[in-house]
Amino acid sequence: MTKQQHIEIELSAVIVLVTDGSPRIVLSRTKAGPALPSGPLQTEHKKLEQALRGWVSTETGLSLGYVEQLYTFADKDRDASGRRVISIGYVALTRDQDVRGGHDIEPMDWYSFFPWEDHRNGTPDKILSVIRARLNTWKNAAPDRGSKAARQARIEITFPTNPKAWNEELVLQRYELLWEAGLIEEAVRAGKQGAAAIAAGQAMTFDHRRILATAIARLRAKIKYRPVVFELMPPTFTLLQLQQTVEALAGLRLHKQNFRRLILSQGLVEETQKSLTPAKGRPAQLFAFRREILRERAIAGTKLPRG
Repeated sequence: MTKQQHIEIELSAVIVLVTDGSPRIVLSRTKAGPALPSGPLQTEHKKLEQALRGWVSTETGLSLGYVEQLYTFADKDRDASGRRVISIGYVALTRDQDVRGGHDIEPMDWYSFFPWEDHRNGTPDKILSVIRARLNTWKNAAPDRGSKAARQARIEITFPTNPKAWNEELVLQRYELLWEAGLIEEAVRAGKQGAAAIAAGQAMTFDHRRILATAIARLRAKIKYRPVVFELMPPTFTLLQLQQTVEALAGLRLHKQNFRRLILSQGLVEETQKSLTPAKGRPAQLFAFRREILRERAIAGTKLPRG
């Protein structure tokens, strides 16, 4: 009789907050490297989300706002120790606040793991040129003409040379292409034949960078048709602060006037009687999110007004 493998089920959370225009995720520091906070599924909870909120509060002291289930990650080789661990991934948003988890818990900028995804200060040509060169070598090593053409098509879609063709939502597809080409540390660690990592972002334990890529892609799509970004904002904010938060998530610089026109025309915010006086410049009007708009009212989808 074949011995059955023991299967463990855990919940993994990509907890996102934005601080001074920097998109950060809460991480656990382990000997193997940065890891997403994860905890076992407890049977006493009626709902998975309830279990997630419970142990996140216990482990980090954070109160979560918007929470959404991402995907179930169940590949056999996701844990190098040989254990079969099934992870139910979540993305959770919280306002900027202190993380009370001791020295093992800390927030980090998510572009530390995906530096090629940050285009706010222009196209990151230095790292992209290295990536494209190595992907081209991988393409030329294809076993036949059909495979070579397929690889070329994937490269052109995920890492286009024309900045206007860059699709910010293809975070997961770019990560998976780099893994398949053996250009990231996780592929080397998995023993992929011919893998040779380049300096392309910090690696994470297990497949946690893949889970993070899934979360970033989901958020970048979500902010275009649901007002989830306000879960990251304080009770009152300036339109510039709101724009900088959206830019942090999207990895793009947006057109200031068009962004403001978009937000105001959709009735997402309302003016308060307060203003913010910066160290330099004129006072800025403070706004508040019209929370009643969350009552399942559909927000018309739209492209972000790039700068």
